[in-house]
Amino acid sequence: MKPNTTTLSQLVIQRHVGNAVVIRSVEAASGGCINQTNKVTLADGSGYFLKLNQASMLEMFAAEAAGLAAIRASNTLRVPEPLGYGVEGNHAYLLLEYLPLQDQGNLSQAGEQLAALHRYTAAQHGWFRDNTIGASPQRNPQDADWVSFWQQYRLGFQLERARRNGYPGRSYELGMQLKDALGAFFTDYQPVASLLHGDLWGGNLAYLADGSPVVYDPAVYYGDRETDLAMTELFGGFGEDFYAAYQAAWPVDSGYAVRKTLYNLYHILNHFNLFGGSYGEQAARMTEKLLAEV
Repeated sequence: MKPNTTTLSQLVIQRHVGNAVVIRSVEAASGGCINQTNKVTLADGSGYFLKLNQASMLEMFAAEAAGLAAIRASNTLRVPEPLGYGVEGNHAYLLLEYLPLQDQGNLSQAGEQLAALHRYTAAQHGWFRDNTIGASPQRNPQDADWVSFWQQYRLGFQLERARRNGYPGRSYELGMQLKDALGAFFTDYQPVASLLHGDLWGGNLAYLADGSPVVYDPAVYYGDRETDLAMTELFGGFGEDFYAAYQAAWPVDSGYAVRKTLYNLYHILNHFNLFGGSYGEQAARMTEKLLAEV
């Protein structure tokens, strides 16, 4: 049952902002594929962005808040400030700063700032906690070996889920062959553990009125920066100015041209696990293409 969003919004904002708040309106916002999302406007004109889900999804919101805080602390790409999360009644919530966003903006600035984000590095890949990629669990144990990390917690994890979800046996076997051969893609390339957005497709990038970029809905961890770049190309790309600016700030290794398919295979397998359909066939074709490179 859907909550009374006005009452719930009042309780949440009072908890995290203060008791002297009067709500003018609560409007459903776009982007509510997984969560119910609302723009809450107060009587003084200020606004908040409120995400709601069932109470059992609290940890998803806790991880998202931590990811937003990590990106925000880098002082690179702008993200909505996380103001609080918790459970109110039967619903988990995440309260965010409201930012008025638009579709067009400064792609060069977005590329430069993504490269700056990736300059924040750690000693190990992974993160201090697990989170989600879309609605799927994403495991982030810390590991100094990137190949091992990707074998176990990215490709292998999605392949095992896919097998349970009806992924054809032959496709699964080829995927396991690819998993075993993963080191062949890293013979001359050892990535540093960069701070990643983790889910950087076009739907998670927008702009303020002055053109400055804003990213949101992250799946943060530390890993190869090429994984973020690869996902920007998965559903149409971010435009030439974005990639030119990133390259000028921090050129990518020539092997990226092949590895981007490996990194996007993770997301296509995840889409198969979430939605089924032709994503399984697409994942199988990507796997065969990668095996041909080994």
